[in-house]
Amino acid sequence: MMAGMAMALAAGALISVQTMFNNRVNEAASPGSTSALVLGMGFLASLAMGLLMEGTAFLSWGSMETWFWFSGLLGIGVVICNVRSVKLLGPGYAVSLIMASQLLSALWMDSLGWFGLEKVPFTLLKAAGAILLIGGLALFKARKPGAATEAEPAADVL
Repeated sequence: MMAGMAMALAAGALISVQTMFNNRVNEAASPGSTSALVLGMGFLASLAMGLLMEGTAFLSWGSMETWFWFSGLLGIGVVICNVRSVKLLGPGYAVSLIMASQLLSALWMDSLGWFGLEKVPFTLLKAAGAILLIGGLALFKARKPGAATEAEPAADVL
């Protein structure tokens, strides 16, 4: 369990760092080219690591559902939405919303047993955790009364 927790914490930190790096790339390139660069480099690095660590067994995907092959396309949306949200909201608030969305989505998928997951019952304790998370986001973004508000972001979302 500790190894799983360590990996999850590392993944969260890496996602935050990657989001900041991607945002810097996006300052010099379009969202589409940022996505192509990030995902292309990830593909090449993953391919090299897989072949080095597992040999050709790495290329054996067995009985994977055909539609799972398209999950890489979701990465395009992930990269574009990440870099745009950081630009429009700032890093702290954007990453907070991203993490909240991940947690709420995972809770939804667990509760419904989507994508072949074992169904995990939705409980009052989980509902309270979700409400607490949303409340935490509201506190994170809260301002002192009378404090100046941020300038509205540019209308160009993409």
